[in-house]
Amino acid sequence: MPSITFIHHDDRAETVSANDGDSAMYTALLHGIDGITGECGGGAVCATCHVYVDGNWLGKVGAVGTDEDELLEGVASERLPNSRLSCQIRITEALDGLVLRLPERQV
Repeated sequence: MPSITFIHHDDRAETVSANDGDSAMYTALLHGIDGITGECGGGAVCATCHVYVDGNWLGKVGAVGTDEDELLEGVASERLPNSRLSCQIRITEALDGLVLRLPERQV
């Protein structure tokens, strides 16, 4: 079972188990990770699941889609080159150990 480490804005880290095929957002909500809101439930329409992908993982999570790119323009915290919507990151065994940093705020 793959794991994801969520690093909060205050550098506190939480590592949780994820199911193959689930999104990183769903995994965060399932484990009560504070800092992921996911208001739209993963439909890629709200941008309240914004994360910063650790540099070592950026090339492994897949490319940003057009709709995601547009939504990232309106995130509450600064958009960075490694910004992603966690609802668009599907967990696989290849992402075991994924590190995602949480922004200061989602809304």
